[in-house]
Amino acid sequence: MSDDLTALENWVQPLLDQLTPAARRRLLRQLAVQLRAGQQARIDRQQNPDGTPFEPRKERSTRKRGRIRRQAKMFRKLRQARHLKIRTTASQVAVGYSGKTARIALVHQEGKLDRVSPGGPLYQYARRILLGFTADDRDAITETALSHLLDER
Repeated sequence: MSDDLTALENWVQPLLDQLTPAARRRLLRQLAVQLRAGQQARIDRQQNPDGTPFEPRKERSTRKRGRIRRQAKMFRKLRQARHLKIRTTASQVAVGYSGKTARIALVHQEGKLDRVSPGGPLYQYARRILLGFTADDRDAITETALSHLLDER
């Protein structure tokens, strides 16, 4: 996957160098918004970038009865735009999490060992890849870059 991104970067870099910094920033912002929307939709579908479904939550045994938590979608709030941040400059773009949200996302992204609640038991979380490129993302980046570059000429 990183080889595909490197090839894409090597292909588009000479074209980006011909743009003014403001035009480049506009293009990168447009790409970032598009990437974030794709990530949000994929997280909403509960899928990893390779198309496999997220591993379901472990069933909890609690004394409380009520709402069945395992039926609620995971990462409802993590997919919101206020948590899934966009950062752009004239030379780079980043879509990701920051602060406490980043720590939570990293635990799930890499399937790490973490506490369920402060002072609670440790739990080995299943690997659920929140951020990653799909084939559709790469195609969309290419299409958007090409259309933007053709419009600028």
